Amino acid sequence: MHVNGKVALVTGGAQGIGRAFVQALLDKGAKVALLDRNSEAGQKSKAALDEQFEAQRTLFIQCDVTDQEQLKGAFKKVIEHFGRLDILVNNAGVNNEKDWESTIHINLTSVIRGTYLGLEYMRKENGGHGGVIINMSSLAGLMPAAFQPVYCATKHGVIGFTRSIALAANMDNYGVRVNTICPGFVNTPILQSIDKEENMGQYYSYKDEIKNMMQFYGVME
Repeated sequence: MHVNGKVALVTGGAQGIGRAFVQALLDKGAKVALLDRNSEAGQKSKAALDEQFEAQRTLFIQCDVTDQEQLKGAFKKVIEHFGRLDILVNNAGVNNEKDWESTIHINLTSVIRGTYLGLEYMRKENGGHGGVIINMSSLAGLMPAAFQPVYCATKHGVIGFTRSIALAANMDNYGVRVNTICPGFVNTPILQSIDKEENMGQYYSYKDEIKNMMQFYGVME
């Protein structure tokens, strides 16, 4: 798929892996809408990107992906602003074993909802142009993790959902390819959260074990 001139939407796009996605897509000539619930981080990212690229190629939308109406509204704004949607990156995620219900809503429910919204606009039978959806999973989606049971469950869920919806997209000729990515340890705010008891809860005592795994697998910057 040629990226130049395409329109992309990236959730959790103000920092971390999402911000790297935004940068890479812009480097390849795409127009990008970055969604993030952190307004300050989003505005700073937009300002920094405007120094590198034409301002009209980026759009920041403050959005809590767990809020169904906000997410639907954000997709609508992207279509109204850019006229189409070709690439969707469902990247927003958190690591919080203490507030585990929120982790499920952000890491899994929003990915499912985002995928369905993306298909609504991108499916050729609906008048879309086809395209690509990328759902962010993790190394934690490929193995058990005693210190992150809920995070691990959400990432396993992303893989299962993505594989299944990809089959449906192929069988019904949506014109949309759906993939998942499973990165290992990346130096982002999520990784840094393992040192915080308010995130890890009862699994905070496992932090040294996590750090040993980080040394074994390595950490991407």
